[in-house]
Amino acid sequence: MLVPATEMDAFRHSYTRLCKESGAEPQESILQHLEEAAGRNRLDLATQSLSVDTCGVLGKLLQDDLQFTEIVLNDCMLSEEGAKLLLHGLCSNTVVKFLNLKGNNLRAVGAEALGKLLRQNKTIQRLTLEWNNLGVWEESFTIFCEGLGANSHLQMLDLRNNQINHQGAGELAMALKANSSLQELDLRWNNIGLLGGRALLNCLHSNRTLRQLELAGNNVPSDILKAVDQAMEHNQERQNMLCKTHNMTKILSKEVLCLKEEKAKQFLDLMDTIDKQREEINRSNRVSAVRVGHLQEALNERHSVMNSLKAKLQMTEAALALSEQKVCNLGELLSAAKQEQTRLVENHTKEFQQHKKNSSDCEAKLLRELSTANEKNIQLANKVDELERRCKTQQEQLFQVKEELTHTTAEMKLRALQAEERLENEKKRFKQVLDDTESLRLKEVDHITQHMETSEHALQERIQRLEAIRIGLEEELSRVKAAALLERGQVEEEVIRAKNQTRLEE
Repeated sequence: MLVPATEMDAFRHSYTRLCKESGAEPQESILQHLEEAAGRNRLDLATQSLSVDTCGVLGKLLQDDLQFTEIVLNDCMLSEEGAKLLLHGLCSNTVVKFLNLKGNNLRAVGAEALGKLLRQNKTIQRLTLEWNNLGVWEESFTIFCEGLGANSHLQMLDLRNNQINHQGAGELAMALKANSSLQELDLRWNNIGLLGGRALLNCLHSNRTLRQLELAGNNVPSDILKAVDQAMEHNQERQNMLCKTHNMTKILSKEVLCLKEEKAKQFLDLMDTIDKQREEINRSNRVSAVRVGHLQEALNERHSVMNSLKAKLQMTEAALALSEQKVCNLGELLSAAKQEQTRLVENHTKEFQQHKKNSSDCEAKLLRELSTANEKNIQLANKVDELERRCKTQQEQLFQVKEELTHTTAEMKLRALQAEERLENEKKRFKQVLDDTESLRLKEVDHITQHMETSEHALQERIQRLEAIRIGLEEELSRVKAAALLERGQVEEEVIRAKNQTRLEE
């Protein structure tokens, strides 16, 4: 990540200003390195000799600095007071993740300052302290270990060549029991010995996060080294399993969310289908109600027609009764006329003969009227039959309408039952789909677990082979270094003897 040039200029100006305020001259080498670091988040002051005043100024600047995430201060010949001021400033820093203090001869005060830094700082993840003397003073190293035990963010700690003895290893073991974040610890080329190795091995029973512990060059027996390596392998396996479990949990959580979303979507689709079916049923009910209303209106019209026909029928019956009354009257008149005719025949034969023609005409006329009345009666009877047939037809139509209404109601009820059956079938099918999906997911999880176990076993075997090769190379390097030191000592002794011989000869 790049740092804006304006921020780096502000940092450089602040350094110059604070140096002047403290009465010290700014170091040109520091200014040059700050200028070279423009645009980067790495402050590299390696091999630069930093005075106490410079360390104090840098400590003040780094308290609230938000630019540098990596600080390199190896081989800077820091004094005890300068290291204390610099580390005090880093205690409140919130962005530095990598700190390198290799080869600065840090001793008692430096160890105490580092302990305070580890206790208060919440961001440093990698700390390199190679080639210092932190283990010489036991009380100061105890404070350093207490800070390490209280820290919960440091992941890598390099303590190579720090003259740590078995007592210091015991303090480190106590710190590792309390620490829950450190993953790599390098203790090579110290003086831990048998007791220190045992203390570190015992602490690994309660520490589950440390994955790499280097103890080469400490006169630790090989059986303890193997036990430590086995503990590291167990921790690595545990961490790998935790990572895999975490990843699988994430994947399964995503699958569960997808299934929940799909289930909710299917449920919403099902509810939409049910709502549509309900709307269709309501619409059918409304159409049926409208149709029933129309049929009721038609039935009312038929009733009104029937009432009018009944009124007409009553009028016809009244007319028929009137005609019958007329016929009766005519019959009475006819009998009276016959009686009159008989009397007239008896009394007035002559008049009868004279009026015979008139009587015949009158009788013929009466007969015609009677035949006409009979025809009218027949016509009225036919009309009554026709009206009765129409009434029967309308009653049959009314019965058909009632039957259609009954069939429609039954059909609507049948549709409602079918819709409920479809809903139950959809619910059963959805539940079956969920069960099938769950069984498939469990099978896939088992398959993935078996595959990961096989891969993990192969990788562990490869790591063991590489670790054995690395340990062999380190032991060979140690032997070569020891031989070189021995040869160098012999050469220096020969040079001294030669010088002494030369002096004696002179």
